[in-house]
Amino acid sequence: MKNKKQYDVIIVGGSYSGLAAGMALGRALKKVLIIDSGKPCNAPTPQSHNFLTQDGKTPAAIAALAKQQVVLYETITFINGLATNGRKTEEGFEIQVASGEIFHSTKLIIATGIKDILPNIEGVSDCWGISMLHCPYCHGYEVRNEKTGILGNGEHAYELAQLISNWTTDLTVYTNGKSSLTVEQTQKLSNHQINIIEKDIERLEHNTGYLQNIIFKDGTKREVKAMYSRNSFEQHCTIPESLGCALDDEGYIKVNPLQETSVDGVFACGDNTTRLRTVANAVAMGTTAGMTASKKMILEQF
Repeated sequence: MKNKKQYDVIIVGGSYSGLAAGMALGRALKKVLIIDSGKPCNAPTPQSHNFLTQDGKTPAAIAALAKQQVVLYETITFINGLATNGRKTEEGFEIQVASGEIFHSTKLIIATGIKDILPNIEGVSDCWGISMLHCPYCHGYEVRNEKTGILGNGEHAYELAQLISNWTTDLTVYTNGKSSLTVEQTQKLSNHQINIIEKDIERLEHNTGYLQNIIFKDGTKREVKAMYSRNSFEQHCTIPESLGCALDDEGYIKVNPLQETSVDGVFACGDNTTRLRTVANAVAMGTTAGMTASKKMILEQF
């Protein structure tokens, strides 16, 4: 096909995992296209943690340095765009972006992350990633020993309360309505001096994303400096599912230890495949995906 835009690998998503995959492929001399829309899910987060050599840096600074290094590999091309459609072809894969351009590749790596579906409470979205948190291993140290809340109910709230009790003894579960915790769970929380408040929440009072108070619908309020919430989510990108990639019961893309999906030639890495949402893990998974994809191509062409 004349002027066909052909690559060895297309990577959809150019954050940490996608960039790591790109570096591994660039170093393997593969022709790579990285498509990225520039909207990482951790953009509001003031600092990233638990990543050796990068602890305390902003997510944007880490990503900028990563791209600066990846772009030095001459076989790698970046485009700023949103991948909207994908299909399997006889030669591999075809990816279309919002502008209508179509690109082709032998292998495909999906590194698009997930989209959190936040509780419908005023103030939550403003605080998300700043003082409304998902991971104590990423942010718990910075809010250790502070007045901390768990926003949730039932099993998820209980699991989170158990975990977060490691970082603070001033912990309260806010169920935002009648508690669905079991009698045994309620007693266990009480044994650890963890209160349960069942009042309906009106809004979160904050200062530029930093929590100050929970305002309840009955007009009362409670001081809080940090809250954890385990939210539902959806895949940022529908292309893997449209190609037939299997999802697990929680909605993550199923992959094996080499980051291969259920569709031959398609790999996935980063937050779209696992609960373990850390920058370090995303980089590790991206490196694995890039190395695996390149090795498969080398052996197939030998």
